[in-house]
Order: sequence, then C-alpha cells, then structure tokens
Amino acid sequence: MKKFDLDLWNRKSQYEFFKNFDDPFFGLTTTIDVTNLYTYCKANNLSFSLAVLFISMKAANEITEFKLRIVNDELYELDSIEIGSTFLNDDNSFFFGLFKNEATIFDFDKKGKELIKQLKEGKIFEEHWNKIDLIFGSTVPWVSFTSIKHARNYEREKSGIPKFVFGKRFEQNDKLLLPFSIEVHHALMDGFHVGQLIEIIEQKIINL
Repeated sequence: MKKFDLDLWNRKSQYEFFKNFDDPFFGLTTTIDVTNLYTYCKANNLSFSLAVLFISMKAANEITEFKLRIVNDELYELDSIEIGSTFLNDDNSFFFGLFKNEATIFDFDKKGKELIKQLKEGKIFEEHWNKIDLIFGSTVPWVSFTSIKHARNYEREKSGIPKFVFGKRFEQNDKLLLPFSIEVHHALMDGFHVGQLIEIIEQKIINL
C-alpha cells in the first residue's frame, strides 16, 4: 500500500467534493453475458460462482480507482485486492469467505473449494472488518434482481470498499445473463470507472 498523490490525480476536485457526504456511495445494476463463462466452467469442472468472483476480482485489479482506500482521511493505493463472498451453509445460514488473488482461475477454484469446505465444517462467520484490501461480494442465486440495497455501517465502511452482488442467471435471446450489482464510493470513482470494470469483465469472459 502506498500513499496516493492527490495533486497528480485528475479527480482531486471530485474526491474532495464527495468524500464527506453523509452517504457517498452510488451503485448500479446491470446484466453480464456469462454464456461463454458457463460453458467454460462446465467443460473444466469449475465452480461457476467461484469463476464469477475470480473474473470480477481480476478486472477490479486492473483499475486504479478500485484499489483506492481512504485511511485516516488520507488516500492510499493498494498493491492488489482480494474478494470476499457470502456462501450458504446446509442450515441456510451464511458465512463469509475471503478468497486470495490467485494467478489462475484453476488455482482460485481449487483453493476456493477447499476454503468453502473448511468454513462450512467449522461454521465460522468471519467479518474481515479489519481488512481494506478486498471487495465485499455476495450472491443471491434465487433472484434475477434489477436492484439491491445494502445494509450499512458507515463508520466501518468509510474506507470505500466496493461491493459486488451477483444474482440468478437467466436465459434471454440465446444468451445466459447474470444480474450484477456494483456499489462504490463516489469520492474514489465515477460511472466511467464502473463502466470500465464491466467492459473488462466481459472481455475476460470472451477471452477464456
């Protein structure tokens, strides 16, 4: 992690404008064409849910703004970010697992499955509030939602950790689509950067 030079940033004015808002977060919901990703996962015996986390994490790591965090009222850039996500226990309670930024989708899948198994067996609920080098992820596989609202703890969230939520995939016009909700801190980025993220995710899926 290194201190980010505000004076060299073309968003300095926007950062200073938004950072002290009572609610500085904005979000949007879209759909991603995951047809190729689903086919790839089936052919390679990969978890689709873990693959979605991997692709979105890798895309976020390519955009500086997704790696920015506010710490003690100063701006820092992280070296890299991991992704956490909720998963369901057999009793329908949920747990939160933190997944490392592995080099390949195969490593991510293998270690991710091992972690999920361990957390399920131990019934561990880890909060990870002490970390900032991550994305908060979640999946709502029962609903093809068109919007979503998060529970908030502004004191804990003031660093600006992004939130990703994935919904129930559905077919439309011979494509398999996945609802995708993104919530980010407006002091750290704008709609342009969210659009960048979606484009990179879609390109990574095409290039599998």
